[in-house]
Amino acid sequence: MPSMNSNIGNVGRGFAAFLSPPPEGVVRFTVGQPNFRTPDSVVEAAKTALDDGEHGYTRSQGSEEICDTVAEHLTKYGIDADPNDVLISPGCKQALLYAMMTCLNPDDEVILFAPAWPSYDGMLKLIGAIPVHVPVKRENYHPDLEATKAAITPKTKAIIINSPNNPTGAVYLPSEIEELTKIAVENDLWIFDDMIYSDLVYSEHSYVSPATIAGGKERTLTIGGWSKIWAMTGWRLGWITGPSKVMEGVKTCQASAASHVPTFLMGAGALALELENEPKEFYEAFAERRDVFHSLLEDIDGINAPKPEGAFYILADISETGMDDIEFATRALEEARVQVVPGSLMPGGEGLIRMSYGTDLEQIKEGCKRLKEWLQS
Repeated sequence: MPSMNSNIGNVGRGFAAFLSPPPEGVVRFTVGQPNFRTPDSVVEAAKTALDDGEHGYTRSQGSEEICDTVAEHLTKYGIDADPNDVLISPGCKQALLYAMMTCLNPDDEVILFAPAWPSYDGMLKLIGAIPVHVPVKRENYHPDLEATKAAITPKTKAIIINSPNNPTGAVYLPSEIEELTKIAVENDLWIFDDMIYSDLVYSEHSYVSPATIAGGKERTLTIGGWSKIWAMTGWRLGWITGPSKVMEGVKTCQASAASHVPTFLMGAGALALELENEPKEFYEAFAERRDVFHSLLEDIDGINAPKPEGAFYILADISETGMDDIEFATRALEEARVQVVPGSLMPGGEGLIRMSYGTDLEQIKEGCKRLKEWLQS
C-alpha cells in the first residue's frame, strides 16, 4: 500500500467524540450551534434562486453582490475592505485554512491562545506548520501578553486571534488587541482574526479588529461567516479579506480546491447581512441564556466559571469536584444525563469543561438541575 501524508496521524478531530448525538433524554451542552431556524426570508431567497435557474458556475471568489455586501458589513467594525479583496468560502473553517495555506510554510510556528478551538491545531498540522499553545489567564481567559512575547521565536510566523472566543467566551480588551497588534508588527507576523462571534458581545467593550490598529491592516486576514448570529451553520458560508497580494493567493487556493460556494446561496447570504430584526432577537436570547446559565452554575459546588463576555460558551473549572475533565464529562453523561465537552481535548484545557448555551432556556435549567443533584449525591 502506498504511504500516506505523514502529517495525518498527528491531526486530531477536536471535539468529535463528544459531539455525537447522545441518547434520547440527555441534555446536550456540547454543540456550538444556535437552536434557531435560519430566517425565513433567507431560506426563501435561496429557493427563489433555485427556481430562477441559478444552477451553474459563477465567479470563483463569489458574486459581486455578496462580496460588496460583506465589505459593507465590515464597515460596522471599522474594517476597510475592498470588495475585490473579499472571498466567499465554504464556511469560516475553510477560509482559515486558505489563510494558513497562503501565508505559512512547513515548520512555521503559529501562536494560539490556549485553550483554543481545536480545529486551529489540526489545520496547522495538516499543512506542516507548528501550533504553539500559549496559556491564557485562568481568572478571565484573556491573553497573557508577557507569555505571548516569551513564546515568539525566529520561526514564529503568525498569531491567531479569536475574540469573542470559543471555547472561553472571553472578549479581548481594546488595549489587548492593540498590544497583540504591536507584537505582530514588531516581529513581522501575520494576524489571522477569526471574528465569527463578533456580533455576540455582552461586555461593555466590543469586538475590535486588529485591522483597525496602526500597523495591523497590512498583516491582518479577517475571517468570518454566517453560521452563528444568522443561524446558518449548515449553509457553509464564510468570508475572508485582507491585503490584496495575500488575497490573490487565497483566490488561488479556492480556485484549486472548491471553485466557489453554491451559486444559489450567494444572494441569500447577501440578504442575511442586511437583516436587523432576527439577529437582534437571536442576540437577546443568547444574552438571557448567558445570565441564567452562569447564575445557575454559581449555585453548584465544585463548578467555577467567569461570566462569559461573548459567543455562547461557558468554560468551567471542575477541579474542585475531585474529577479530571474526562471523568467528569463521562460520568455526567452516564449518571446525570448531561453532555459536556472535556477541556483536555484542547492543549491548556485540562480541568475544564466547555458548555454551549446554543440550546433553549428550559434545557439550560434542566441540565444545571441535573448537574447539581448529581454532584450533591
